[in-house]
Amino acid sequence: MKLFYASASPFVRKVLIVALELGINDRIQRIDVATTPIQSNPDLAAANPLGKLPALVTDDIGALYDSAVICEYLAAEAGSATMLPADGPERWSTLRLQALADGLLDAAVLRRYEKAMRPTEKQSADWDEGQRQKVVRTLDALEVEADALGGEPTLGTIAVACGLGYLDFRFAHEDWREGHPKLTAWFNENWANRPSMADTAPQG
Repeated sequence: MKLFYASASPFVRKVLIVALELGINDRIQRIDVATTPIQSNPDLAAANPLGKLPALVTDDIGALYDSAVICEYLAAEAGSATMLPADGPERWSTLRLQALADGLLDAAVLRRYEKAMRPTEKQSADWDEGQRQKVVRTLDALEVEADALGGEPTLGTIAVACGLGYLDFRFAHEDWREGHPKLTAWFNENWANRPSMADTAPQG
């Protein structure tokens, strides 16, 4: 399998952590690419017409995207019954949690692009605040359910950990830990020093 990736992408990080936790990381060849919303890498675009990371070129069914689909594929490849339960309430809870964390990442990445890529005179403070509020509401929701997150790596908990890690990476000055003691304790206990988190620390 070939994975188009960039180390700074939290969605790529999610895929890499899933692969590491499943013990199948050595089956994935990493292809480092540089891409932005306004200038896509041609090799990446050939694998994923959207030009977005990550994209996984599999040995059997071709290219897969986005990160949620890739993570589910890897869980199936590894035959994991815990990373994503096959059915029942636990499956839907895991998928819902992943969607919530992915939404946080969407908002945070859009904020990053707004500041890093748009000319200052074209940036919208109102738009940035709208995205920030999505992040705040998600953190508040995760604080409420922090006691139920548990320590088991699932597609949901890995997505949450990557979301919090990205906030540390790009928005450390806003400190997501303030006002979220239970979520902070969960992250510190289960993910802050986890080898798969350390091995995938973002660069750039």
